[in-house]
Amino acid sequence: MAMIFQGFNLLTQKTVLDNVMLPLKIAHVPRKEQRERALQMTVISTVLAYLIGLPLGILLVVTGKDHILQNRVVHTILGTIPIVARMVESSLEEVSPGIIEAAESMGASPAAIIFRFILPEAMPSLLLGGAINLATVLGYSAMAGCIGGGGLGAIALNYGWYRYQTDVLLITVVVLILIVQIFQEAGTILAKKIRHS
Repeated sequence: MAMIFQGFNLLTQKTVLDNVMLPLKIAHVPRKEQRERALQMTVISTVLAYLIGLPLGILLVVTGKDHILQNRVVHTILGTIPIVARMVESSLEEVSPGIIEAAESMGASPAAIIFRFILPEAMPSLLLGGAINLATVLGYSAMAGCIGGGGLGAIALNYGWYRYQTDVLLITVVVLILIVQIFQEAGTILAKKIRHS
């Protein structure tokens, strides 16, 4: 417990580079090596983040409202990439380490381990995650309708809320709920079929 409070104090009182070095300090890595590793982690992650983030930032600007290539779909796609990545990571982490060890002992290459062992084993979880992500994107699109994005969210807001047509508002909400339920049920059914095959 004292280590946690010590770590918290280090986080709140030190510089950014010291914060990056904190896990290395806890792991008892020599000081010189700590600095080198921390600097490498900081520089490499920043450079890679800019290599990925710069084109994405440009894409967001040029596809924005009243810009060169106006396209709302691009913003939805880029907004969901981190969520999908975390969902996939979570699904792949569920795969038993024993399966990976067995694949390695059979001499499988890293690509074969990923595509022939990990992905098939994680497929039910990936399908359930996909259903959740579909529902999330549907929610995003409905919210985007509130700020001019069109779709069911715009119908609910413009015709249901602003014009006090409660029936339109309720029908739109019910349609959104039904779509989410269909996505969820389809994902669950597919995951069960794959799990049992």
